[in-house]
Amino acid sequence: MTPREAGLVVAAWRRHYSVLLDAGGTLECVLKGRRTVVACGDRVQVARIAGGGAIEKVEPRTSLLYRSDAFREKVLAANVTQVVGVVAPDIAVDENLLNRWIVAAELERCRFVLVANKADLPGFPALVARLAQYRSLGYPVVECEATRSAGSLAGIVAGERSVLIGQSGMGKSTILNALCPHARARIGDVSDALGSGRHTTTETALFMLPGDAGGWIVDSPGMKVFGIAHADPAMLPEAFVEMRPLLGRCRFRDCRHDREPGCAVRDAVDDGRVAPQRLALLHALRREGEAARDKSR
Repeated sequence: MTPREAGLVVAAWRRHYSVLLDAGGTLECVLKGRRTVVACGDRVQVARIAGGGAIEKVEPRTSLLYRSDAFREKVLAANVTQVVGVVAPDIAVDENLLNRWIVAAELERCRFVLVANKADLPGFPALVARLAQYRSLGYPVVECEATRSAGSLAGIVAGERSVLIGQSGMGKSTILNALCPHARARIGDVSDALGSGRHTTTETALFMLPGDAGGWIVDSPGMKVFGIAHADPAMLPEAFVEMRPLLGRCRFRDCRHDREPGCAVRDAVDDGRVAPQRLALLHALRREGEAARDKSR
């Protein structure tokens, strides 16, 4: 039997992977088994084969961040402790998308940090004002200008296993290069005509943080959609931090926080403690999850 070697998945494209071996060096691997899912951040056992290696086992995970709809799934990273969402003033911020990142992080019990990048641009103060609502929910909002320095982020990512997530053009690659100079991530220009960035990250890659602080960062491709259809609809309300204290206080035990009388969550919307768009997102995510589980489709 070919001896196995342990390592960390540091790059993934289609069904090909680069594994950083504990014993030193990297090994380009294919996946053994069609049903196995592998992501950057996975701890794996590999065996050497002609031309490289084969991933034979994936170790148990502490978290798995991915997006899904009723038809397909896209794995982003495994064993993440922190999700870092990046926004900027020169790209229209999709707050529905932003809130989906937050819910995905909460479902995996990961810390969520919101980064407001490009502090040198004229629209930055207005952007920061819009983000105050997320700070009020308890999520850190970090301001930076990554083209000059990402020093304000260094302490946020130190010792953490983070994934950078954001729409194209928000400056994720610039942030990555500032935090991990050895990454040399490609930088994309923002298309003024389209108002969106050109995709510069076409695969998922993991980079070790420099120094002895430990931790790593996964750079994910820019995205315009983020489905969470894989989430258990019954667990979704727990992913909304402002709703947690209200759960169990409705008149009906199986309250869906929709039109039922005596709903503590809807009462909180009426008096301003819960934002209407957050409750609307809960309903949308529940519908998506239930549709994905509908075997009659």
